[in-house]
Amino acid sequence: MKLAFAKPILIGSVIGTVVGGSVLLKEYLGGEKYETSLEAKGKVVIVTGANTGIGQATALQLAQLNATVVMACRDSDKCELEREKIVMNTKNKYVYCRKCDLASQDSIRQFVDRFNKEHTKLDILVNNAAVMNCPRTLTEDGIETQLGVNHMGHFLLTNLLLDKLKASAPSRIITLCDSVYHKGVINTEDLNSDREYDGEKAYYQSKLANMLFTQKLSRDLQGSGVTVNSVDPGTVDTELLRHTSFGKSMISMFFVKPLMWPFLKSPRQGGQAVVYAALDPNLQTVTGKCLKYRGESEIAPIALNTEMSEWLWLVSSKWTDFQNTNDKVS
Repeated sequence: MKLAFAKPILIGSVIGTVVGGSVLLKEYLGGEKYETSLEAKGKVVIVTGANTGIGQATALQLAQLNATVVMACRDSDKCELEREKIVMNTKNKYVYCRKCDLASQDSIRQFVDRFNKEHTKLDILVNNAAVMNCPRTLTEDGIETQLGVNHMGHFLLTNLLLDKLKASAPSRIITLCDSVYHKGVINTEDLNSDREYDGEKAYYQSKLANMLFTQKLSRDLQGSGVTVNSVDPGTVDTELLRHTSFGKSMISMFFVKPLMWPFLKSPRQGGQAVVYAALDPNLQTVTGKCLKYRGESEIAPIALNTEMSEWLWLVSSKWTDFQNTNDKVS
């Protein structure tokens, strides 16, 4: 009888040790926690895609530091659920859910109009929302979805908020990047993937567009008090992977992912890099960089192509009808 009981206990002990060890390994590999005595009280922050993944983790951490956080999300219901959780967790009542569908330029303009009526300043803009490797669809404005959401949507949102950011200087613009951007090519002959569509290539193109936009904007805003940086959060386990072969494969989900789990950062760990870029006082004048947690990633030459960034800016202005507004960058 004793042997019969001993075997399950031994198995349970081994499983517990493996699980516990995996958790500790994940925490270790995720890097040290960003500890700051700074409070963000009085700072107004916008985080796009704040109802899930790194965006949600970033909104939570900034709310814990007493910032006023505006969660800019496509799905208002999901956003409100997360907002309530953040408020309950942090006791910070200055957390707001506002609809902002980056696949709709009308929605973006409506969001900015409402934000400008409700807030007198903007200290930090976090361009976080993204879609990855999805089937080819078009935004409300006829733009391929990955390019439309990841780049064009944030291009328009950022430019419409520039006057507020300048008036609030020193202020910061942060756009999340993905190291795969170096595989990207800006297809000047078929930017919208009308002739041929490859989900991975379209994603790479959109993330390269993010980098080119960041570099041009950082140059244009030199001396304005507004810094513009990309942030590389590392490889993070989020819903962004759901359209990839890894996310759709049953084999990957049940056999490969458990083995990789300790090596994937959690959204909280990924959000550390964003909070660092948003608040660290040593970064107040740092601009045009690709930041990671307590450091920088070298920017690939392809993202430093000024001729390409100028071309992309002109096309983006036309496709978002930004040239016809009074909010053009001076």
